[in-house]
Amino acid sequence: MAYYGLQIAGLILGGIGMVGTVAVTVMPQWRVSAFIESNIVVFENLWEGLWMSCMRHANIRMQCKTYDSLLALTPDLQASRGLMCAASVLSFFAFMIAILGMKCVICTGNNEQTKSFILLTAGVLFVLTGIVVLVPVCWVANGIIRDFYNPVVNTAQKRELGEALYLGCMTALLLIAAGTIFCCAFCCKEKGNRYRYSIPSYHTAHKSYHSGKKTPSVYSKSTGHLTTVDF
Repeated sequence: MAYYGLQIAGLILGGIGMVGTVAVTVMPQWRVSAFIESNIVVFENLWEGLWMSCMRHANIRMQCKTYDSLLALTPDLQASRGLMCAASVLSFFAFMIAILGMKCVICTGNNEQTKSFILLTAGVLFVLTGIVVLVPVCWVANGIIRDFYNPVVNTAQKRELGEALYLGCMTALLLIAAGTIFCCAFCCKEKGNRYRYSIPSYHTAHKSYHSGKKTPSVYSKSTGHLTTVDF
């Protein structure tokens, strides 16, 4: 029962992580305008994402424009676009593999050992996806913080951490947690199988006890022969 509960928990966390990965990939709020010093025009808010940049005017109207070329992006956003696309594909494959390894799914057979290895594969993919998501999020966040405290950078070019980066951190943690749960479920299942196979059954022990017990013999004076007596 606990093993099945771990499967459900891992699948739910993995599904949320998969949706979060796709959401972070398409969100434009990776880098947002920083309202500091002379840059206090609060009725214009600039968002910069992996695919487009958006300008929001006075919280009423928003205009978005896709990037004309990949080369128009900074190197960290270029690498982040590729990594997040790879993470989206990996999270989808990990989620589908996890579904195939669930106990209630019969299309993969009833062999529990095979399903355990399928769940282990899904767990490893989920952990790998979480790391792939975490790399671009931390990379972009590090660049934003470095430029924010750099006095050489113009104030109008400084940015703050956007909502996509915070969501990316939470998504990475969920994916790693889902993968860890699947890996722990596999270890618990294998440990239970080894423990079950190592304990001999009662009938086997009882049979071996009687087979190893010697049967005493009694000498009969009347017949002059040895008679075997069973207890």
